[in-house]
Amino acid sequence: MKSLRLHHEAGRAVAVALAGEAGAPEALLCRYVYASAEAANESPRPYFHPLNSLAGDTLTNFRPNDHPWHHGLSLTVNHAGTANFWGGPTCLRPDGYQWRDDHGAQHHLEWSTLAAEGATATLAHTLAWRRSGETIFTERREIVLALDAAGHAWSLHWRSALRNATTRDLALGNPSSAGGLAGSHYTGLQFRGARALLDDHLDKTIEIIAEGGLTGEKAVHGAKAGWMEWHAQSDTTLHRVKIRFTNNSGPLQWFVRRGYPLAAFPFQADQDYVLAPGATLSLDHTLTFTQS
Repeated sequence: MKSLRLHHEAGRAVAVALAGEAGAPEALLCRYVYASAEAANESPRPYFHPLNSLAGDTLTNFRPNDHPWHHGLSLTVNHAGTANFWGGPTCLRPDGYQWRDDHGAQHHLEWSTLAAEGATATLAHTLAWRRSGETIFTERREIVLALDAAGHAWSLHWRSALRNATTRDLALGNPSSAGGLAGSHYTGLQFRGARALLDDHLDKTIEIIAEGGLTGEKAVHGAKAGWMEWHAQSDTTLHRVKIRFTNNSGPLQWFVRRGYPLAAFPFQADQDYVLAPGATLSLDHTLTFTQS
């Protein structure tokens, strides 16, 4: 069975690679940039990019030209009080989407675990979410990467505990709950996919499905389900891959876009989620990437 190797670029990023067999070179599985250098109006935050399939195809998109604040796989909170941790323009009543001076950033503090053993690697660290010098959240984050025994899939288990570090209630929202745009639940863990993944070219096997027999973007978007899955294909290699998004704490209302492939795990939908001072928001998600 293959094993994982870590390569730490101190102060910047961690690369996770598949160890080579019989003298073969390592193959990059993913790179986690924990100290972002992106522009302030993109709400800098740690992100995974590239994030690859076992066949070596890159599955994520970083700073796409339509939404440069979409950063591969990253954790976001669209509205946290008056702070925007998603990036880009902020949608508020009554004037809708506008560029505002409200962006926050996530800062790595320290590693608690940074290790690989056999087919598993663990990246656990603490972070501070700040805006204008104020710490809005403190976070404990643990990400476990694991290869399956059969060698056809790998998983990324993301757990975060975000504690309200302020002395006031925080209304956590999105363009639907805060800006009145129904169904626009842009918030939470966000996966921005490579452009080709859901380009079906009249192939009905390339599709979006979800728990409960749901099929297609219109049926899955906004539906409550415990998991959603993309049946996708890469350009150039034509490799097929299934990406399953699972919310381990139960059904949520999925946010999905096919035209610019995007999946998000919204922890709230059409009503703000109010987090009291000292209270913690816990998130528990798994992404599984299977060669098919």
